Amino acid sequence: MTARRLSAAALAAAAIVGAVALPASAADHARPDRTKVEISAVQYDAPGWDDRSRRSLNKEWVELTNTSRRTVNLDGWTLKNEDGDTYTFDHYRLEGRATVRVHTGRGHDSDSDLYMDRHDEVWDNHSDTATLRNDHDRFIDDESWGHHRHGGDHHGGHGGGHHH
Repeated sequence: MTARRLSAAALAAAAIVGAVALPASAADHARPDRTKVEISAVQYDAPGWDDRSRRSLNKEWVELTNTSRRTVNLDGWTLKNEDGDTYTFDHYRLEGRATVRVHTGRGHDSDSDLYMDRHDEVWDNHSDTATLRNDHDRFIDDESWGHHRHGGDHHGGHGGGHHH
């Protein structure tokens, strides 16, 4: 009876350890490829007149949302258009469940707004793709409008931009 109890206790302990260890190790392996940052909205056509003023340029933006609970360090990540114009994140951490808006023009960076400090529009009003890559140049997300060349979400491009 004692040997049987010991063996039953050992099997029960192994089952508990196995149940706890498997999901944790599976989550660890999945984490690097399952970044929870996505392009949540793009306003590629600034409302009003495109006069290259700071106000006009800052109405052109790409929004990124961290859908996880953990803070993500975006240092070295890039946001790029089809022409190769690139914005590189510098010492920025996106809090869990938070959104940051990356404006084309100049301004003072904050937790919720970053600025590319450009003097010209970056996003083409008729067709373009915003591509987000991490600090290892791995594809994270993209958003396209005006054409059907890429595999992400596609939407026609008129008016004030696109939200999804």
